Amino acid sequence: MLRIIDAHSGEPVDAAPARRGLTRVEVHAPGSDTTNLRVLLVADVLVRALELGGTPVWALLTGGRRQAELRADAAALGIRPFEDSPDVGAGLGEAQVVHVVTEGGAVPEGVRIAVAPVEVTGPGPSGGERREAGRSDDGSADLDLPLGGAAESDPSGDGFSEPSPPSGRTEEERPVGQCAGSDPANGQSGDSGPLGGGVDPTVLRLALLTGHHNTPVRLDAGVLDEARATLARWRGAVARWARQPSRPVPDEVRGRLREAWEDDLDVPRVLDELRRVENERDLPDGARFETYAYADRLLGLELTRDLGAPS
Repeated sequence: MLRIIDAHSGEPVDAAPARRGLTRVEVHAPGSDTTNLRVLLVADVLVRALELGGTPVWALLTGGRRQAELRADAAALGIRPFEDSPDVGAGLGEAQVVHVVTEGGAVPEGVRIAVAPVEVTGPGPSGGERREAGRSDDGSADLDLPLGGAAESDPSGDGFSEPSPPSGRTEEERPVGQCAGSDPANGQSGDSGPLGGGVDPTVLRLALLTGHHNTPVRLDAGVLDEARATLARWRGAVARWARQPSRPVPDEVRGRLREAWEDDLDVPRVLDELRRVENERDLPDGARFETYAYADRLLGLELTRDLGAPS
Protein backbone atom coordinates (compact mmCIF):
# COMPACT_ATOMS: atom_id res chain seq x y z
CA MET A 1 0.00 0.00 0.00
CA LEU A 2 1.27 3.45 -0.93
CA ARG A 3 2.30 5.44 2.14
CA ILE A 4 3.55 9.02 2.07
CA ILE A 5 5.17 11.17 4.72
CA ASP A 6 2.76 13.95 5.66
CA ALA A 7 4.84 17.15 5.55
CA HIS A 8 2.60 18.67 8.24
CA SER A 9 2.89 15.92 10.87
CA GLY A 10 6.04 14.15 9.69
CA GLU A 11 4.20 10.83 10.03
CA PRO A 12 3.55 8.18 7.35
CA VAL A 13 -0.02 8.20 6.03
CA ASP A 14 -1.89 5.83 3.73
CA ALA A 15 -2.51 7.56 0.41
CA ALA A 16 -5.52 5.26 -0.10
CA PRO A 17 -6.84 4.30 3.36
CA ALA A 18 -10.05 2.67 2.07
CA ARG A 19 -9.97 -0.20 -0.41
CA ARG A 20 -11.10 1.14 -3.79
CA GLY A 21 -11.94 4.43 -2.06
CA LEU A 22 -11.43 7.63 -4.05
CA THR A 23 -8.28 9.66 -3.39
CA ARG A 24 -8.34 13.34 -4.32
CA VAL A 25 -4.97 14.73 -5.38
CA GLU A 26 -5.01 18.50 -5.26
CA VAL A 27 -2.04 20.39 -6.70
CA HIS A 28 -1.23 23.92 -5.52
CA ALA A 29 1.04 25.61 -8.07
CA PRO A 30 0.68 29.42 -8.18
CA GLY A 31 3.59 30.08 -10.53
CA SER A 32 5.04 28.82 -13.81
CA ASP A 33 8.68 28.30 -12.86
CA THR A 34 10.56 25.01 -12.75
CA THR A 35 9.76 24.39 -9.08
CA ASN A 36 6.03 24.62 -9.77
CA LEU A 37 6.53 22.30 -12.73
CA ARG A 38 8.22 19.84 -10.38
CA VAL A 39 5.15 20.03 -8.11
CA LEU A 40 2.98 18.90 -11.03
CA LEU A 41 5.45 16.16 -11.90
CA VAL A 42 5.40 14.78 -8.34
CA ALA A 43 1.59 14.84 -8.43
CA ASP A 44 1.65 13.02 -11.79
CA VAL A 45 3.84 10.26 -10.32
CA LEU A 46 1.53 10.07 -7.29
CA VAL A 47 -1.51 9.61 -9.53
CA ARG A 48 0.28 6.93 -11.56
CA ALA A 49 1.30 5.06 -8.39
CA LEU A 50 -2.25 5.15 -7.03
CA GLU A 51 -3.67 3.91 -10.32
CA LEU A 52 -1.13 1.07 -10.46
CA GLY A 53 -2.43 0.03 -7.04
CA GLY A 54 -6.04 0.07 -8.27
CA THR A 55 -7.06 3.28 -6.48
CA PRO A 56 -9.46 5.66 -8.29
CA VAL A 57 -8.05 9.20 -8.37
CA TRP A 58 -9.54 12.66 -8.81
CA ALA A 59 -6.70 15.00 -9.81
CA LEU A 60 -7.17 18.76 -9.54
CA LEU A 61 -5.04 21.85 -10.10
CA THR A 62 -5.46 25.11 -8.23
CA GLY A 63 -3.11 27.88 -9.27
CA GLY A 64 -2.51 31.49 -10.08
CA ARG A 65 -2.80 33.61 -13.17
CA ARG A 66 0.07 31.81 -14.95
CA GLN A 67 -1.69 28.46 -15.04
CA ALA A 68 -1.80 28.46 -18.85
CA GLU A 69 2.00 28.50 -19.15
CA LEU A 70 2.38 25.88 -16.43
CA ARG A 71 -0.13 23.54 -18.08
CA ALA A 72 1.58 23.89 -21.46
CA ASP A 73 5.00 22.99 -20.08
CA ALA A 74 3.48 20.15 -18.03
CA ALA A 75 1.98 18.68 -21.19
CA ALA A 76 5.38 18.82 -22.88
CA LEU A 77 6.81 16.76 -20.00
CA GLY A 78 4.14 14.09 -20.40
CA ILE A 79 2.24 15.16 -17.29
CA ARG A 80 -1.40 14.27 -17.79
CA PRO A 81 -3.92 17.14 -17.53
CA PHE A 82 -5.38 17.98 -14.13
CA GLU A 83 -8.91 19.29 -13.79
CA ASP A 84 -9.21 23.01 -13.21
CA SER A 85 -10.73 23.58 -9.78
CA PRO A 86 -10.40 26.91 -7.94
CA ASP A 87 -12.77 25.74 -5.18
CA VAL A 88 -13.58 22.05 -4.81
CA GLY A 89 -15.35 22.39 -1.46
CA ALA A 90 -16.20 19.06 0.14
CA GLY A 91 -15.44 17.07 -2.99
CA LEU A 92 -17.16 13.80 -3.83
CA GLY A 93 -16.87 11.94 -0.53
CA GLU A 94 -13.30 10.88 -1.16
CA ALA A 95 -11.57 8.62 1.36
CA GLN A 96 -8.35 10.66 1.30
CA VAL A 97 -7.22 14.13 0.22
CA VAL A 98 -3.56 14.66 -0.65
CA HIS A 99 -2.26 18.17 -1.28
CA VAL A 100 0.91 18.56 -3.35
CA VAL A 101 2.51 21.92 -2.73
CA THR A 102 5.82 23.77 -2.89
CA GLU A 103 7.92 23.53 0.25
CA GLY A 104 6.47 25.92 2.83
CA GLY A 105 3.26 26.48 0.89
CA ALA A 106 -0.03 26.80 2.76
CA VAL A 107 -2.84 24.36 1.99
CA PRO A 108 -6.25 23.50 3.46
CA GLU A 109 -6.80 20.55 5.77
CA GLY A 110 -5.47 17.23 4.52
CA VAL A 111 -2.31 15.26 3.97
CA ARG A 112 0.48 17.32 2.42
CA ILE A 113 3.38 16.41 0.14
CA ALA A 114 5.92 19.24 0.20
CA VAL A 115 8.09 19.47 -2.92
CA ALA A 116 11.57 20.92 -2.52
CA PRO A 117 12.69 23.69 -4.89
CA VAL A 118 14.61 23.42 -8.14
CA GLU A 119 17.72 25.50 -8.75
CA VAL A 120 18.37 26.15 -12.43
CA THR A 121 21.82 27.39 -13.34
CA GLY A 122 23.36 28.13 -16.69
CA PRO A 123 24.53 30.92 -18.97
CA GLY A 124 22.39 34.03 -19.04
CA PRO A 125 21.85 36.45 -21.96
CA SER A 126 25.20 38.18 -21.38
CA GLY A 127 27.15 34.95 -20.92
CA GLY A 128 27.34 35.08 -17.12
CA GLU A 129 25.81 32.47 -14.86
CA ARG A 130 22.07 32.64 -14.48
CA ARG A 131 20.13 31.32 -11.52
CA GLU A 132 16.42 30.69 -11.00
CA ALA A 133 15.79 32.33 -7.67
CA GLY A 134 13.85 35.60 -7.88
CA ARG A 135 10.05 35.50 -7.83
CA SER A 136 7.38 37.98 -8.74
CA ASP A 137 4.51 39.01 -6.49
CA ASP A 138 2.36 36.03 -7.50
CA GLY A 139 5.08 33.58 -6.49
CA SER A 140 6.31 32.74 -9.99
CA ALA A 141 9.79 33.19 -11.36
CA ASP A 142 10.47 35.26 -14.46
CA LEU A 143 12.87 32.76 -15.98
CA ASP A 144 12.28 30.48 -18.96
CA LEU A 145 11.95 26.75 -18.50
CA PRO A 146 14.57 24.76 -20.44
CA LEU A 147 12.15 22.96 -22.71
CA GLY A 148 12.94 22.34 -26.34
CA GLY A 149 9.79 23.00 -28.31
CA ALA A 150 6.67 25.08 -28.62
CA ALA A 151 3.90 24.21 -26.21
CA GLU A 152 0.55 22.87 -27.26
CA SER A 153 -2.84 24.08 -26.08
CA ASP A 154 -6.12 22.18 -26.04
CA PRO A 155 -9.01 23.71 -28.02
CA SER A 156 -11.48 21.06 -26.83
CA GLY A 157 -12.97 23.30 -24.16
CA ASP A 158 -12.44 20.84 -21.34
CA GLY A 159 -10.70 23.34 -19.13
CA PHE A 160 -7.14 22.54 -20.20
CA SER A 161 -6.64 25.57 -22.43
CA GLU A 162 -6.29 29.00 -20.87
CA PRO A 163 -6.42 32.63 -22.10
CA SER A 164 -3.43 33.89 -24.07
CA PRO A 165 -0.49 35.52 -22.27
CA PRO A 166 -0.68 39.32 -21.77
CA SER A 167 1.46 39.98 -24.84
CA GLY A 168 -1.29 38.61 -27.10
CA ARG A 169 0.94 35.84 -28.40
CA THR A 170 -0.72 32.44 -28.29
CA GLU A 171 1.04 29.44 -26.81
CA GLU A 172 1.33 27.91 -30.28
CA GLU A 173 3.24 30.99 -31.48
CA ARG A 174 5.88 30.72 -28.80
CA PRO A 175 9.26 30.30 -30.54
CA VAL A 176 10.88 26.89 -30.34
CA GLY A 177 13.20 26.74 -27.33
CA GLN A 178 11.49 29.68 -25.58
CA CYS A 179 9.37 28.40 -22.73
CA ALA A 180 6.42 29.47 -20.70
CA GLY A 181 6.84 32.65 -18.72
CA SER A 182 9.17 34.19 -21.29
CA ASP A 183 7.89 37.36 -22.93
CA PRO A 184 10.38 39.96 -24.20
CA ALA A 185 7.56 42.45 -24.82
CA ASN A 186 6.86 42.50 -21.07
CA GLY A 187 10.48 42.70 -20.01
CA GLN A 188 10.89 39.00 -19.36
CA SER A 189 13.80 37.08 -20.78
CA GLY A 190 13.44 36.12 -24.42
CA ASP A 191 16.50 33.88 -24.76
CA SER A 192 16.37 30.14 -25.28
CA GLY A 193 16.20 29.18 -21.61
CA PRO A 194 18.31 29.28 -18.46
CA LEU A 195 20.63 26.59 -19.82
CA GLY A 196 21.17 28.39 -23.09
CA GLY A 197 19.26 26.01 -25.38
CA GLY A 198 16.29 23.74 -25.86
CA VAL A 199 16.12 20.48 -23.94
CA ASP A 200 14.23 17.28 -24.76
CA PRO A 201 11.29 17.37 -22.32
CA THR A 202 11.78 13.70 -21.42
CA VAL A 203 15.37 14.45 -20.46
CA LEU A 204 14.15 17.21 -18.17
CA ARG A 205 11.55 14.84 -16.71
CA LEU A 206 14.23 12.28 -15.84
CA ALA A 207 16.51 14.96 -14.40
CA LEU A 208 13.72 16.14 -12.10
CA LEU A 209 12.94 12.56 -11.04
CA THR A 210 16.50 11.70 -9.99
CA GLY A 211 16.07 13.35 -6.59
CA HIS A 212 13.47 12.51 -3.95
CA HIS A 213 10.64 15.02 -3.93
CA ASN A 214 11.64 16.32 -0.48
CA THR A 215 15.21 17.02 -1.64
CA PRO A 216 16.19 20.14 -3.63
CA VAL A 217 17.23 19.51 -7.23
CA ARG A 218 19.93 21.39 -9.09
CA LEU A 219 19.61 21.56 -12.88
CA ASP A 220 22.66 22.40 -14.92
CA ALA A 221 24.20 21.24 -18.17
CA GLY A 222 26.00 18.34 -16.50
CA VAL A 223 22.83 16.97 -14.88
CA LEU A 224 20.91 17.19 -18.15
CA ASP A 225 23.76 15.58 -20.12
CA GLU A 226 23.74 12.64 -17.70
CA ALA A 227 19.96 12.28 -17.99
CA ARG A 228 20.20 12.44 -21.79
CA ALA A 229 22.87 9.73 -21.87
CA THR A 230 20.89 7.49 -19.50
CA LEU A 231 17.73 7.78 -21.58
CA ALA A 232 19.58 7.04 -24.81
CA ARG A 233 21.27 3.99 -23.28
CA TRP A 234 18.07 2.62 -21.73
CA ARG A 235 15.95 3.14 -24.84
CA GLY A 236 18.56 1.43 -26.98
CA ALA A 237 18.80 -1.47 -24.55
CA VAL A 238 15.01 -1.85 -24.34
CA ALA A 239 14.81 -1.97 -28.15
CA ARG A 240 17.46 -4.75 -28.21
CA TRP A 241 15.86 -6.73 -25.38
CA ALA A 242 12.50 -6.60 -27.19
CA ARG A 243 13.93 -8.83 -29.95
CA GLN A 244 14.23 -11.73 -27.47
CA PRO A 245 11.37 -13.96 -26.24
CA SER A 246 9.29 -12.23 -23.57
CA ARG A 247 9.71 -13.30 -19.95
CA PRO A 248 7.67 -12.13 -16.96
CA VAL A 249 8.99 -9.54 -14.54
CA PRO A 250 10.67 -11.57 -11.77
CA ASP A 251 8.60 -11.50 -8.57
CA GLU A 252 11.50 -10.18 -6.50
CA VAL A 253 12.14 -7.37 -8.99
CA ARG A 254 8.47 -6.41 -9.13
CA GLY A 255 8.41 -6.45 -5.33
CA ARG A 256 11.43 -4.14 -5.03
CA LEU A 257 9.97 -1.70 -7.55
CA ARG A 258 6.61 -1.50 -5.78
CA GLU A 259 8.27 -1.31 -2.37
CA ALA A 260 10.28 1.67 -3.58
CA TRP A 261 7.46 3.76 -5.02
CA GLU A 262 5.04 2.82 -2.25
CA ASP A 263 7.56 4.13 0.30
CA ASP A 264 6.86 7.87 0.03
CA LEU A 265 7.21 7.83 -3.78
CA ASP A 266 10.90 6.94 -3.66
CA VAL A 267 11.52 7.27 -7.40
CA PRO A 268 15.34 7.35 -7.04
CA ARG A 269 15.14 3.81 -5.63
CA VAL A 270 13.07 2.79 -8.66
CA LEU A 271 15.78 4.18 -10.94
CA ASP A 272 18.44 2.32 -8.92
CA GLU A 273 16.52 -0.93 -9.39
CA LEU A 274 16.44 -0.37 -13.16
CA ARG A 275 20.20 0.09 -13.13
CA ARG A 276 20.55 -3.15 -11.19
CA VAL A 277 18.32 -4.98 -13.69
CA GLU A 278 20.32 -3.50 -16.57
CA ASN A 279 23.52 -5.05 -15.21
CA GLU A 280 22.15 -8.33 -13.82
CA ARG A 281 24.07 -10.97 -15.79
CA ASP A 282 21.70 -13.90 -15.21
CA LEU A 283 18.47 -12.11 -16.09
CA PRO A 284 16.94 -12.99 -19.49
CA ASP A 285 16.65 -10.04 -21.86
CA GLY A 286 12.93 -10.65 -22.22
CA ALA A 287 12.53 -10.13 -18.45
CA ARG A 288 14.60 -6.95 -18.60
CA PHE A 289 12.31 -5.61 -21.30
CA GLU A 290 9.14 -6.36 -19.33
CA THR A 291 10.67 -4.84 -16.19
CA TYR A 292 11.47 -1.56 -17.93
CA ALA A 293 8.05 -1.43 -19.59
CA TYR A 294 6.39 -2.06 -16.22
CA ALA A 295 8.41 0.61 -14.39
CA ASP A 296 7.75 3.12 -17.16
CA ARG A 297 4.05 3.05 -16.30
CA LEU A 298 5.16 5.02 -13.23
CA LEU A 299 8.07 6.97 -14.67
CA GLY A 300 6.55 8.12 -17.97
CA LEU A 301 9.95 8.26 -19.72
CA GLU A 302 8.92 6.63 -23.02
CA LEU A 303 11.48 3.86 -22.51
CA THR A 304 9.93 1.74 -25.27
CA ARG A 305 9.93 4.58 -27.79
CA ASP A 306 12.69 3.12 -29.99
CA LEU A 307 11.09 -0.30 -30.52
CA GLY A 308 11.39 -1.27 -34.17
CA ALA A 309 13.95 1.43 -34.94
CA PRO A 310 16.91 0.40 -37.14
CA SER A 311 19.92 -0.83 -35.17
